[in-house]
Amino acid sequence: MQTIDLTINAATLLRLLWLSVAGFALAMLVTPLYTKAAYHWQWWKKQRTDTLGGEVAAVYNKLHAAKHRRHVPNMAGIIFVVAIAVVTIAFNLQRSQTWLPLAGLLGAGFIGLIDDIMNIRGSSRIAGMGAKIKFLSYSLVTLALGWWFYDKLDVTSIYLPWLHQLPLGVGVVALFWFVVVATANSVNISDGLDGLAGGLLMTSFLAYAIIAVVQGQYGIAGFCLTIVGTLASYTWFNIFPARFFMGDVGSFALGTALGIVAMQTDTIYVLPIIGAVYVMETGSVIINRLSRKLRGGKKVFLS
Repeated sequence: MQTIDLTINAATLLRLLWLSVAGFALAMLVTPLYTKAAYHWQWWKKQRTDTLGGEVAAVYNKLHAAKHRRHVPNMAGIIFVVAIAVVTIAFNLQRSQTWLPLAGLLGAGFIGLIDDIMNIRGSSRIAGMGAKIKFLSYSLVTLALGWWFYDKLDVTSIYLPWLHQLPLGVGVVALFWFVVVATANSVNISDGLDGLAGGLLMTSFLAYAIIAVVQGQYGIAGFCLTIVGTLASYTWFNIFPARFFMGDVGSFALGTALGIVAMQTDTIYVLPIIGAVYVMETGSVIINRLSRKLRGGKKVFLS
């Protein structure tokens, strides 16, 4: 586990705040460009008619019809992915702390972008990248990042409060993959409701910024606060009625970054607490899928 440092000088604190303000300002500047393009090129998902099982998506259409009538653009995650990348590369690029989460942000964001484009240009049936292809592509990216975490950053163990340092060796790559994939998918589920994903992610990254500051990992703290700043801009436009949604490009990018930061700060044991809403949403999805298989298509939760 990282050592704890409760001291921080004024210059470091101002630099961290500057990174957050820079992220907010750049995202605000990019937003009008995105909005103009999104409404001109109609970057919104088609209303689906079928579920993954081939049945008529009656419940989905009832709950989401108003959103589709509003024609809310998707792929707004491009705004903060660009803003985060520019601010980090220009002011906060550190091999030991920010290379990895930035690479994860961009790699996962690219996969999400492809899926979003396929969704927008698809038919009224379930469009987008196939689930197996998306999972395989994302897993390859995550495993590559996990190997860097193990080999280049020389991380071979994790801290657990009841076990202290648990040596894993190369097994840390598998744990890295699981944590990051699970976090990214959980965040992805929360996108699509006005203001929800942005607000949840702001809280999560702010919590990890504080953890990183306490540990003296100011590069990671600055990265998290840059994300908080860009998300403040995004949420400004995403509260009801939302002007756009982040899409997979945003949810996968930020979910990946969140999982990586949890691994880098060696605090995966608090991730389910910080991301409690993600855990509950993912749990409801799993329960629904099991219920459909065991109860002849009946769901526990309507969605």
